[in-house]
Amino acid sequence: MKKTTAKYLSFLAGAVLFFVILNPLYIINEGEQAVVTRFGEIVADTPNAGLHVRIPFIDIVHVYPKMIMSLEGDSQRIPTRENQFIIVDTTSRWKIIDPVKFYEAVTDVNTAYSRLSDIVDSSVRTVITSSKLNEVVRNSNLINELQHRENFALGADAQEIEFDEITTDKIVYERISRGRRALSDEMADIAREKVLAFGIDLIDIVPRQIKYSDELTESVYNRMIKERNQIAQTFRSAGEGKKAEWMGKLENEKRSLLSEAYNRAEEIKGTADAEASRIYAQSYSKDPEFFSFWKSIESYRKTVPQFEKVLSTDMDYFRYLYTPAGR
Repeated sequence: MKKTTAKYLSFLAGAVLFFVILNPLYIINEGEQAVVTRFGEIVADTPNAGLHVRIPFIDIVHVYPKMIMSLEGDSQRIPTRENQFIIVDTTSRWKIIDPVKFYEAVTDVNTAYSRLSDIVDSSVRTVITSSKLNEVVRNSNLINELQHRENFALGADAQEIEFDEITTDKIVYERISRGRRALSDEMADIAREKVLAFGIDLIDIVPRQIKYSDELTESVYNRMIKERNQIAQTFRSAGEGKKAEWMGKLENEKRSLLSEAYNRAEEIKGTADAEASRIYAQSYSKDPEFFSFWKSIESYRKTVPQFEKVLSTDMDYFRYLYTPAGR
């Protein structure tokens, strides 16, 4: 009895050891899928996770990820429709939807990355070369609807004002019919048709970075400088207009003040002249002879120094030169 049991246990242990050595089972984890090949021919595909059986030493299991994967594209120097060169970096998202087609077309993930990179780069180049620069770098026409604000001063008086408040000029950018998002969808559609044969679903292509080439960068800077000069000239023109307006108001106010001052001065002078005439009349009435003498002396003081020569003094004007009595 004991010998029989020992033999049974030995047989069972040998069978387990043989089973382990043969390893006929394989495990597919969550987020994985597999293709089983026998002598290079696909005999089964395993889309679901779990424990599965194979023929040891004959069947080969090729495991692929089910998750979404990303492809970081290489930087490309691409001309736009206007023949302006830009440098484009893209990111693509993709996943394996048919492991059988995937194995038949590319076999492994590394090869898939290489083939997919070529296709994505080609579709990106195709779309960009047929599109304008504005369509590549912009996504909408919202820029024309935004309020243009400018800082009109520096220091403590700095304040932002609407550009339309100081000028009627409005900067209008070229309108686009397609934007960056539409171009990205177009790139993905072109590439998606080609990669379906690989058992791959291309989810999207997103331009990660768009840079101007060196020659285009200089052109963009020159355009920016020109635009800022135009804005500066607009500010200067608006300032000159304000200056002319304020100078006009100042001149009108100056004339008004001078006119009021002149009228007031004339009024004061008239009053003073009237008072002086009254005083003169009062003095004349008290001593008319002395008044006549005094006025004549004042006249001589002003006129005689200007005479270069006097031919005759036998005139009534000079009567006080010979006698104080004027006779």
